Amino acid sequence: MDSITGNRFNLKLGQVMITKEAAYICLMQKKVQFQDLGQRSYKDVWDYQEMLLKENVQKKALDETRGDTVNHLLFVEHNPVYTLGKSGHEENVLINNAQMEEKGIEYFHINRGGDITFHGPQQLVGYPILDLDKFKTDLGWYLRGLEEMIILTMAEYGLKGDRSKGETGVWLDPNIEGKERKICAMGIKCSRWVTMHGFAFNVNTDLGYFDYIVPCGIQNKQVTSLEKELGHKVDFEQVKEKVSRNFEKVFEAKLGTKELLDNLELIGALSLQPLPH
Repeated sequence: MDSITGNRFNLKLGQVMITKEAAYICLMQKKVQFQDLGQRSYKDVWDYQEMLLKENVQKKALDETRGDTVNHLLFVEHNPVYTLGKSGHEENVLINNAQMEEKGIEYFHINRGGDITFHGPQQLVGYPILDLDKFKTDLGWYLRGLEEMIILTMAEYGLKGDRSKGETGVWLDPNIEGKERKICAMGIKCSRWVTMHGFAFNVNTDLGYFDYIVPCGIQNKQVTSLEKELGHKVDFEQVKEKVSRNFEKVFEAKLGTKELLDNLELIGALSLQPLPH
């Protein structure tokens, strides 16, 4: 760590030099610990989400100031899996358990809202575990924010993402009958204003898996992906980078590892102190 001199205070993290001014801006943003989990089984990540949510809910029960909760954003690709939300209908699953096993697809009844959906490789799944008391205690606002994050990302690829009235998620041509195509599904759970579950953005996803369900329980509407819309495979790591940057923009947040965020908070706090003469 460099010493304080003049009007500047720098912290060197690896090869990144962070100025006092940048750290002060970070201090004003909501801090969100980010983890890219790679490709994982659904149950393992579901259990991990539940653990993080439980930790935050317990902190809120014990601490009236609610200052100790930790916000998280998890990125993951799942092994092929169908998940049915608590308000979903079994009749929207068009194959039986034996057929799923033959195709290597897992199946779970889960505690999010919404109906049936698919997760699999080359689909970017994001799980924000956020304390909305630190953002805004309005689930409609939160869901519209997740949609806006995806809409902004699609615009960077020259695609017009849109909302469909009465249907959560992001679509293309939602108001043109017969051409409606869903590209990002969403479903959440919230306990004491702490969220879990999240969004599933089809990047280079094998859309054939959607043929065996009625996606989100919505009849006669298509599912699409960035690859299908653009006519070529898309750099998956680049999509992650764009979505994470748009998450920061929409939710006025700063993503980072715990170490980075702790250091930024330290420098931001120091930047508020008078400089020595």
